[in-house]
Amino acid sequence: MTIARFAHAALPRFLLALGLGLALASCKSLPNVDPGPPVKSTPTVSTAKGELAPRQASALVNKRWANASADLKSLAVMEEQATGEPLIAGNKVVLLFDGPATMRAMINAAKAATSSINLETYIFDQDPIGLEFADVLIDKQKQGVQVNVMYDAVGALATPAAFFDRMRAAGIHVLAFNPVNPAKARGNWDLNNRNHRKLMVVDGRIAFTGGINISNTYANSSLFRRRQKAAAVEEKKVGWRDTHVQIEGPAVAQLQYSFLDLWVKQEGGELPKAQYFPALAPAGDKMIRVLAASPDGDSDIYKAMVTAISESRKSVHITSAYFVPDQQIVDALVAAARRGVDVRLVLPGVSDHGLIRFAGQAFYDQLLKGGVHVFELQVAVLHAKTAVIDSAWSTIGSANIDRRSFLHNYELNVVVLDPQFGAAMESAFNEDLRDSKEVTLDRWQHRPLSDRVKEWMSRLGEYWI
Repeated sequence: MTIARFAHAALPRFLLALGLGLALASCKSLPNVDPGPPVKSTPTVSTAKGELAPRQASALVNKRWANASADLKSLAVMEEQATGEPLIAGNKVVLLFDGPATMRAMINAAKAATSSINLETYIFDQDPIGLEFADVLIDKQKQGVQVNVMYDAVGALATPAAFFDRMRAAGIHVLAFNPVNPAKARGNWDLNNRNHRKLMVVDGRIAFTGGINISNTYANSSLFRRRQKAAAVEEKKVGWRDTHVQIEGPAVAQLQYSFLDLWVKQEGGELPKAQYFPALAPAGDKMIRVLAASPDGDSDIYKAMVTAISESRKSVHITSAYFVPDQQIVDALVAAARRGVDVRLVLPGVSDHGLIRFAGQAFYDQLLKGGVHVFELQVAVLHAKTAVIDSAWSTIGSANIDRRSFLHNYELNVVVLDPQFGAAMESAFNEDLRDSKEVTLDRWQHRPLSDRVKEWMSRLGEYWI
């Protein structure tokens, strides 16, 4: 979710503080992405036993990507040049496209924990799902499992303090990220920099990440939503559509590190001893790049996205909840379409934030004239942040395609380079496409004047929203 979450709380003093913070903050800009030609023939590949020699890495990627339609080896090298992050081999990755299935998988994994549970979330609601999660975490802590929870203070602004106090009383270490009240802050405090990441690591062996918060909002079915379409329309309400992944293998250690690193940066205090980094054997054949971005970082998620779009040869299929791109991304999408790439965007047709939706629609003219196909999802509030390019490069995570995610928030995405996983991503994309309505250039050019005014006004605040 975005800064829209702020609006749900009637706290004038908080809004005043936010306004002052925004007014005083210096504007940052996104980097020009030009990794240049590949400087080596094979990407760096890490395994559970360490970094592979170039010859071994080359043999492995040739084997894993033999059926890829694109030159994944070259793309992987260029992405490494842009982000500085290596590929991690030997992982099992399960796409979680359905809200209830994701919640069940996470809760079941937590119930099976024997050593530690590290949970990081933007929103942690006190509702049936949130209470169930809290109960499981408390039970595990009482059983001797070390549980550490980090939630965003603004994302959970509407959640009563007593909800978290109950977990603390049970022995769980709970950290509010960037509290609204600076007097309660630890580490580098900046009200505008929110922790938008979603991550759960169990026993250092299994991880869940993506766009799903701990909230009943996401417990509505998405995979089978067409069966509920008539009922949803009749009740004039829809569920939320999001995507998560479950990961096992060596990449879990990097995800675990990202949690502990951010905890330390927030000065959350020393964590009790636990086996946070057990020895990890290969669990599958997927290669993953873990990208953890921060406001003071190098915009790695943004760089990876621009690089992949710019190098696309066949297709660019993006599902984006909050789509307010900068000009570099727009140019990359249009350039891809003009060289014959099938560029399709699934964007919100039903949104929880009209301001962001109108700001994104302000780019429709340029995109449609450039040959980009734009679709709007009709039967759910879109919250997913995914992309699949050339049916082989995929990303799932918390980052939206907007400046808030790329410049102001702490975000976490994983990149999976694998044709088989890419096929699963394409299937999920097509599922959304079937429930979406295409926005044609002719229809768009005849939209009401009032909408054009809203788009223009929304663009004025696109740096912050």
